[in-house]
Amino acid sequence: MLDLKEWPARDRAGIVGVFTDIDDTLTTEGAVTGDVLEALQSLRYAGIHVIPITGRPVGWSEPFALQWPVDAIVAENGAVALVRKEATQALRKIYQQDEELRAANFGRMQRVAHRIVADVPGAVLSRDSAGRETDIAIDHSEYVQLEPAGISQVVRLMQDEGMNATVSSIHINGWFGDHNKLSGARWIVRELFARELDTEIDRWAYVGDSTNDVLMFEHFPHSIGVANIRRFEAELTHPPRYITPGERGAGFAQVAQAILEGRRAG
Repeated sequence: MLDLKEWPARDRAGIVGVFTDIDDTLTTEGAVTGDVLEALQSLRYAGIHVIPITGRPVGWSEPFALQWPVDAIVAENGAVALVRKEATQALRKIYQQDEELRAANFGRMQRVAHRIVADVPGAVLSRDSAGRETDIAIDHSEYVQLEPAGISQVVRLMQDEGMNATVSSIHINGWFGDHNKLSGARWIVRELFARELDTEIDRWAYVGDSTNDVLMFEHFPHSIGVANIRRFEAELTHPPRYITPGERGAGFAQVAQAILEGRRAG
């Protein structure tokens, strides 16, 4: 991982959009601080799109989609997005799966969740589970601490049931379907801008902090980890190209500053 200052100004000058994780990337100790809100607003003023893409549930994401200066929030690892309707403060909710498939998958996921809680010592559902529509989440570091062996057991159980499973900085997420953060990013670019992300991916950046960001780190040439990603460094099959000096929200603000400075220099 190269220091953020190694990111060439000519590359930063061409950035048109930023995808970012939320927990421990935008947030610090669970909150979005003033410097991050200022960074988001500055990116918007510069005409740079910002789209958080997260494992958090769509219900949890709704107030932030309304409050933050972002184009949309893609929740539940790419399954569902919240987009503000034009000329109003209302939100439009869109899905990658149809209603019938979501309903069938929901029942299957609840059965897996009950099995995990029964079979894995210390495993509990995340506190935000009531807002989830297309996945389940087990808390490992937000309100409870689940040992590494327990995390591995949860992942194995999800996979044994035919689910996709990823581990974020706070939760273990599981879902049925072929969506993920990368497919969610491609989908939302088509939905919002009628463009194909892959044809312009060298003009987008991705910012993240944990192992569930690896797919994005691998595909985005401008991928950045905030400094706290070092706690997962040994587990990253594909690390980000750059790393910020600051952790969490401070690191995101440094990314925004680097992009804006590149714009001015360009």
